[in-house]
Amino acid sequence: MEWYELYGKETPPTNEQIEDFIESPLWRELHNDLCEAYAVKPKVEYSNCLMDQGVWKGWNIKYKKSGKSLCTLYPRQGYFIAMIVVGAKEAVEADLMIPLCDSYTQNLYHQTKVHMGGKWLSMEVTSESILRDVKGLIALRVGIK
Repeated sequence: MEWYELYGKETPPTNEQIEDFIESPLWRELHNDLCEAYAVKPKVEYSNCLMDQGVWKGWNIKYKKSGKSLCTLYPRQGYFIAMIVVGAKEAVEADLMIPLCDSYTQNLYHQTKVHMGGKWLSMEVTSESILRDVKGLIALRVGIK
């Protein structure tokens, strides 16, 4: 069953239900790091977007600091997608960081076109190395070099 089929608009999933669906320790690690390092509280929101055969439809988890989006996470069975916008302010640092990243991240970054002033990276977090890249890109969003 797909994530968006499990919980209707009126029934947001709990943190435990999200973790149980994803079944990946990478989820808990990123969630805990975001909450502790940046003192943010995640917000669970429902999206009706049907782009890419329902990829974005359903409940997602947004992390913001001082009104600025750090990332949005989309649960999937066995992994999750982290959407991070690399804006113009982060572009120079991101260009320097990307050669040090996992080949998956490098390819995604180079293939992603600039849209609305930034690169909207939808990263499938399936390994420790990709998680490390996600954390690095989020640090750029916050302004940590």
